[in-house]
Amino acid sequence: MKELNRQTDDQIVILKTASCRVDFEGTVLNFEPKHLMDWIRSIYHLATSDVIFIDNYFGFLASIQFKPNVKCIQLWHAAGAIKQFGLKDPSIENRSQKALQRFEKVYSRFDYVIVGGEKMANIFLESFRIREENLLRTGIPRTDFFFDETAMQEAADALIKEFPLIQQKKVILYAPTYRENEFNVSSLPLDIDQMHQQFKDEYILLLRLHPAVRLDFSNHYPDFVFDVSNHPDINQLLIVTDILISDYSSIPFEFSLLQRPMAFFAYDLEEYEKSRGFWEPYEQLVPGPVVFNTKDLIEAIQKYDFDFNQIVNFANEWNEFSTGTSSTRLIQAIYAKGENVTGADNG
Repeated sequence: MKELNRQTDDQIVILKTASCRVDFEGTVLNFEPKHLMDWIRSIYHLATSDVIFIDNYFGFLASIQFKPNVKCIQLWHAAGAIKQFGLKDPSIENRSQKALQRFEKVYSRFDYVIVGGEKMANIFLESFRIREENLLRTGIPRTDFFFDETAMQEAADALIKEFPLIQQKKVILYAPTYRENEFNVSSLPLDIDQMHQQFKDEYILLLRLHPAVRLDFSNHYPDFVFDVSNHPDINQLLIVTDILISDYSSIPFEFSLLQRPMAFFAYDLEEYEKSRGFWEPYEQLVPGPVVFNTKDLIEAIQKYDFDFNQIVNFANEWNEFSTGTSSTRLIQAIYAKGENVTGADNG
């Protein structure tokens, strides 16, 4: 949004859903039917805007009517992909023909899809059944943060102020992906008792659950475990993270830019692969040890036998176009007049 303000004089209107945790400045509308007036105004702006940026799948795109020559840009919410999605999601086989047509209509609305690397470009081609000319190789705008030393330091300072123990101990961040129908959880697959016993002297543990999940559990270790699920920006949390524990989330694609270790707690790997599907064999794709229980996870962290060359190669492969100026190149490309935006400079 800063780059839009810097390069254009356009009015910017933010349509915000309930799952969004970011506080925006300017004109912000609650894009939910229960907020009737905001909902009506949102529909109006969708129908009259010249440029529309979205960051996820939104079913309303199947029925909304854009005015002529509108540019709809899919920013997506992930720099890479472990699990399959879109028209490659295995669950698509159980959907009706009407639902399939709705998916295809939504994807056909995307004039441009932003990509950070050729691997993700190929995935979008299959997932959305878009054409090569719909891809925009400017890199992922939110990765610019990881090239901005001042912004990273400010984020770290703010988190240290909120959690002073960050200055005294290393940080483990546990950030699992969302599982189907997992809206409220009172326990975690990660054994907190074991983690506390082994790491309380050297680390603190941050818990960052998916925005759709609500965690309701008794924290017996308030000086070790901190629930940061409501923090608005995961990238800021990554700055203070020394070791990331994830699973099938897209967070490792951005975290890899920091070239720090990560472990993959895939306790339900076989079940998840069957229901969601992976783009590549899981253990070949992820840049870190794969473990299936807390005991093995603890051992992996204690051994600290991480392959940093693997992490660097992973970062370079998935973020080849994301080099710190993606926001600038994106806005220049979208607002270019009479130019081939798919040929944006990747340097």
